Amino acid sequence: MSDKEFTNASFNQFLNDKRLMASRCKKCGELYLPPLPLCRKCGGREMEWVEMSGKGKLAAFTCVAVAPTFMVQEGYGRDKPYCSGIVQLKEGPKISGRILGVDPQQPEKIAVGTPATAEYIERGQGEEKKTYLGFRLSG
Repeated sequence: MSDKEFTNASFNQFLNDKRLMASRCKKCGELYLPPLPLCRKCGGREMEWVEMSGKGKLAAFTCVAVAPTFMVQEGYGRDKPYCSGIVQLKEGPKISGRILGVDPQQPEKIAVGTPATAEYIERGQGEEKKTYLGFRLSG
């Protein structure tokens, strides 16, 4: 699918193209997201890129009120928290991302197991543009 190395830089480049890519061991089929260059399960060194559907379910979450600097610059903080979580994709791997479509000021209304779909959050412009992974909950 691609001759890119199995690195975070390659993973981020795919995100910029709005593609959620994992690495899969050609020997045993184990999937890794973010990608790994070798298999932790069988030790295989032959990996391939595979595109994930971006669909899954919320496995865990937290609402963050004490935000890191770049999120504070976007207006998040004690008065405007945001939600971050882990989504288990239908293909199996789990990955973290921003959780969208929820009210972080009412975490009791956010339910583990809710269907989630990948969304790509773009920040910056030109050479400074970076794409972050998010998941919108539905249901």
